[in-house]
Amino acid sequence: MDDIRLKRIRLRAWRRGFREADLILGPFADSHAPSLTSEELDQFEALLQVPDQDLYGWIIGREPAPPEHDNAVLARLKGFDPATREGPRGA
Repeated sequence: MDDIRLKRIRLRAWRRGFREADLILGPFADSHAPSLTSEELDQFEALLQVPDQDLYGWIIGREPAPPEHDNAVLARLKGFDPATREGPRGA
């Protein structure tokens, strides 16, 4: 696994500028990025390119994600509980 890539992903996940997204994406990256496959890391990086309001809306289920972003990583984010750093939330 590329340590530089993981560090970059973690930094981007924590420094979104939208606190609600930071509090989900940062802990998710800390907990799960090291175990993601290369393809899943690509998916996560693509999600990190999405504007905060859109991505947050998809995570909380306010809006459906477009097909190109509706993937396994987004599904894991939707079920992720930042308090326990596990999924699913509220279970």
